[in-house]
Amino acid sequence: MTRIGWMIAAVLAVGVGALVWQGMRPGPEGHSMTSPDTSGIADGAAIVKVSVPDELSSEDRMGERAFNAKCAACHGANAAGREGRGPPLIHKIYEPGHHADMAFVMAARNGVRAHHWRYGNMPPVDGVTDADVKAITAYVRALQKENGIF
Repeated sequence: MTRIGWMIAAVLAVGVGALVWQGMRPGPEGHSMTSPDTSGIADGAAIVKVSVPDELSSEDRMGERAFNAKCAACHGANAAGREGRGPPLIHKIYEPGHHADMAFVMAARNGVRAHHWRYGNMPPVDGVTDADVKAITAYVRALQKENGIF
């Protein structure tokens, strides 16, 4: 084998070793994929406490109205979640680095298979446009930012 061949093989071996090592490490406590224990929360009650910004932009206010009309029944007032109905969107699971804005559009269009929470699958949301979901997402992101979720 040539010298370049050995170098390539060594780099590949180190890369594979690093992937295996990372895959075997336990995740940190409170990892963004871990949903909280909600067993002590009454059915229908808010799951998290949400601080609301003092001021919202006009797009955020439009999103708030659309959210209240189409999302709050499951995701709760101010996206705090509702035990037994739907998860809080004001949670690190939904931070922009993990669920990009397009994830909200796709969820509203197509629904979502349950994967972080135990509330069952989310059906598609009837009667919302992509523009509605964009405004809803802006509102949720404003709430997230106010609550330290970036």
